[in-house]
Amino acid sequence: MSAWEVAGILFPIFIGLVLLRVPVAFALGIACVPVFILDPKLTPFLLMNEMFKSYNAFVLLAVPFFLLAANIMNHAGITDRLIRLSRALVGHLPGGLGHINVVVSMLFAGISGSSTADAAGIGSLLIPQMKKQGFSSSFTVAITACSSVMGVIIPPSILMVVWGGLMTVSIGGLFLAGVIPGMLIATSLMLAVYVYAKIYHYPIYSRSSAKEAFFAILQAVPPLMTPLIIVGGIVAGFFTPTEASAIAVIYSLILGYVGYRSISGREIPTIFYESARFAAISLFCIGTASAFGWLLAYYKIPLAIVEFLKPFGVGPISTGLIVAGAFLFIGMFIDAIPAIIILGTVLWPLAEFAGLNPIHFAIIGVISLAFGLVTPPYGLCLLIACAIGEIKVIQALKDVAIILLPMLCVLLFVIFFPEVIMWLPRTFMPQFVG
Repeated sequence: MSAWEVAGILFPIFIGLVLLRVPVAFALGIACVPVFILDPKLTPFLLMNEMFKSYNAFVLLAVPFFLLAANIMNHAGITDRLIRLSRALVGHLPGGLGHINVVVSMLFAGISGSSTADAAGIGSLLIPQMKKQGFSSSFTVAITACSSVMGVIIPPSILMVVWGGLMTVSIGGLFLAGVIPGMLIATSLMLAVYVYAKIYHYPIYSRSSAKEAFFAILQAVPPLMTPLIIVGGIVAGFFTPTEASAIAVIYSLILGYVGYRSISGREIPTIFYESARFAAISLFCIGTASAFGWLLAYYKIPLAIVEFLKPFGVGPISTGLIVAGAFLFIGMFIDAIPAIIILGTVLWPLAEFAGLNPIHFAIIGVISLAFGLVTPPYGLCLLIACAIGEIKVIQALKDVAIILLPMLCVLLFVIFFPEVIMWLPRTFMPQFVG
């Protein structure tokens, strides 16, 4: 079978199953079966073998560990300390609690690596408070959901760990490359909050005294050491991303159980169980998506796409826009991890042909997929925020669209100015960055 014939089997079956509401992980595996049966050179056992090979990757241990660390931090009440720090820093700005929401998400992103943990943990605390202070439910939900996407952009990021492990890209380089886009997204969100606050006269907090600010910073220092330990350790070469994730778990346990005494021994088994359950869902997706991706590579579908686009003379910027558009679109329908495995392998030959740096290509993909967490019909972070805010998704869509506009401008900045994004990786890890 030719590349286009196999693509004509895989993608329509997969899309059809997703439209029928078959879980994405199962849809990916089922879509592979007809090809394995039709081609006499392949056997269905290869499907299981490719899934097993994808699980047998040391770096993927970082996924459950980072999820566990985020869960421990949530149960340990770390979010409360970050809220106090954020209030001291930005609470006096127009729309104070909205700015606090954004800054807390940015700080928590450096601890959790997970946008869904961000949306659930911070949303459960701040959405009721914002509604009590007179913020509209739709804006409250929209700013909470949109700010949570920083969880997979600001290091450490679970998506970057998966991308680096599967695509053989420096994870430390990806972490460093995510810092500037993450800060730009936070700035764009705070700008949106400021405009909303001026239009709708949202309340502000009084400016914190120097003493209050000092104690807020002092209380927040221990959890804020987490990203410095993780990213700093990886960049300096002290440990691998997987070892860093395990250290993050140990450090968060020490903080919650010994330091703050906010976690009891009875809670620990529950935290471990919840983390394992969420990790199992993500890892199962990796298995079936890897089998799907292997078929794409085996039949040279990515190369066929490159050959098709060669006559159009694709350059770095036009390719970056194609990559962003593709990831934004697929992120609306499926989870980010299978999207990385499927679309990343398809688009990388095109990006390589156009001269995109692998880290720049990865950052465009990760940011685009992060935005998919707030765009229906998938929009997992938006669904979580709407459930907490007790409103329907359709009620929040207008504000989500407005807030997303400056965030999309940041994505365009990342595409058009790669040298800015690559500055940190090239400064601190030049040996891993071209």
